[in-house]
Amino acid sequence: PMGDAPVPELEAVLDGGGWDVGTPLEGSPAPPGPVRLGRNVCYVVLAVLFNQEGALLLVQEAKPECRGRWYLPAGRMEPGEGIAAALRREVREESGLDCEPLTLLALEERGPAWIRFAFLARATGGTLKTLEDADSESLQATWWPGDPRSLPLRSLDILPVLELATRYRRSPAHPPTLPRELPCSPLCLRLLLPFSNAAGHLWLLLATSGTLHLPVVACGTCPSELRAGLRSPLLRLLRERLGWEPQPRALGLLGLQHRPGDTEAGGTDGICFNVVLSVPPGSQREEPPEPRDPALCWWPVREERLRGRVLQRMRATVPVRS
Repeated sequence: PMGDAPVPELEAVLDGGGWDVGTPLEGSPAPPGPVRLGRNVCYVVLAVLFNQEGALLLVQEAKPECRGRWYLPAGRMEPGEGIAAALRREVREESGLDCEPLTLLALEERGPAWIRFAFLARATGGTLKTLEDADSESLQATWWPGDPRSLPLRSLDILPVLELATRYRRSPAHPPTLPRELPCSPLCLRLLLPFSNAAGHLWLLLATSGTLHLPVVACGTCPSELRAGLRSPLLRLLRERLGWEPQPRALGLLGLQHRPGDTEAGGTDGICFNVVLSVPPGSQREEPPEPRDPALCWWPVREERLRGRVLQRMRATVPVRS
C-alpha cells in the first residue's frame, strides 16, 4: 500500500534534498569505520566561474611542482569544513574573489578514498588577485576570454568539467544541486534503483529494516573497495543480496548531504550521496529478481505522478565520473 512506502523520503530525494541516515546499513560486510579527512579520505573542491562577458576565471599556480601553470580554483577540504564553505575559501584564497555555488556539475571519484566536487559558481565580490598579491596559494588570477588550452595548463583534467559547465549554462541537464546540511557518520550511498519492464511497470528496491526506506550502503568497508569506484558496493549488494548481476549504466547523483563534524570530539567527515543506478532495458526481465535477503523488497510504483517523477529524474542527474 502507498502508506507503507517511503513516499516522503522518496519525494525529498527526487527534489535533491536529504533524509536522515539510519542504522544498520544494508549490504555492509563490516561496520564502517570513522571517516576522517586527511587520514582515510580526501575531498577536493573545484570551481568554474564565468563573468558577464563569458570569460573564465583561471588562477596561476604557485606550487613548486606546477608553478606558473594555470588551473581552475581548487583545493582540499579541511576537517570541520562544509563543502560549500571549502569552495568559497579556495576561490577567495586563490583568486581574491568571493563567490556562491550555483550547482554541482560533476562528482569525480577514485573510490571513497578520493572525491572531487566540481561546482559552477558565480562571483559576488572581492578583488581579482594580481602579481603584487602573489602568495603560496597562487601567483595571480585572470578572467580568460579565449580557449584555456592556449595557456600552459596544470592538467587537462579540467576540460571535461568546462564542457559540462558550458552545456549547463546553455541548457541545464539537471536541477541545481547543492549539498544539504544533514549529519552522516559514514561515507555512504542511498540507492534509488528503478526496475521497469516492457509493459511500463516500475518497481523500486526498498530496505525493510524498521520502516521501509531506500537502501543505504556504506563505502570503503573493505580494503579492495577503497579505490574501486563508488559503484562497487552497490554492485556487491545486487550480487550478494539479490543474486543479480546486471550491467548498469553509470551512477547519477540526485543530491548529497554532509554536516562538518568536530573530529576532536568524535565526529566524522561522512557524506551520504543519493544516487540513481539505472539498468538498461536490454538486461531486464519482466519482473525484478526475487531478493535472497528478506531485508530487501521491491515496491511497485503505481501512482502515475510519482512514477513520472522517478523516470524524469533518472534522466536528469549530476554525472558521477569514475
